[in-house]
Amino acid sequence: MKWTVLETEEMLRCRPFTVHRRRCRSATLDRTDDFFVLEARDWANVVPLTPAGEIVCVRQFRHGTGDFSVEVPAGLIDASDADPAAAAVRELREETGYRCAAIEPVGVLEPNPALFTNRCHVFLATGVEFEGAPQWDANEEMTVELVPAAELDRLVRAGVFRNALTVAALHLASLAPAFTAGRGS
Repeated sequence: MKWTVLETEEMLRCRPFTVHRRRCRSATLDRTDDFFVLEARDWANVVPLTPAGEIVCVRQFRHGTGDFSVEVPAGLIDASDADPAAAAVRELREETGYRCAAIEPVGVLEPNPALFTNRCHVFLATGVEFEGAPQWDANEEMTVELVPAAELDRLVRAGVFRNALTVAALHLASLAPAFTAGRGS
């Protein structure tokens, strides 16, 4: 029961996404209507686990909610990135100053398939150690926090982590054998 796209019009182009109006038709409903989608590049989220069993997180102000958010390092996959894993390693280093000994994919999510065209690639980074000062983009400003992996369930339930993609990334990473081994469980 897939809808057929009859026409696409670009409505707005801005830095993180482009808004398109799609005129679509459903054969089963015998109906035509407009739908708006946000076209964005894929991004990568990385759950960085230190040898001490801590998750390296960032706390930053988010303009959408007008509040601070505790999240795992994440960002858009750039054209210069060889693949999503390279983007995850780059974002880890840029946002936190940490590097990893190994990185493994743990899932791919669709952030909001009703509106967004992109995917979020989720990785678990292990053997994570501090290397040097973060290298933030011009508009980035954050603090780095180490969160005990053994406390994740409690912290999610307490609302410390409210970003849906971070919560999903933490869940996917927690299912990986390397996560269980690394958090001392």
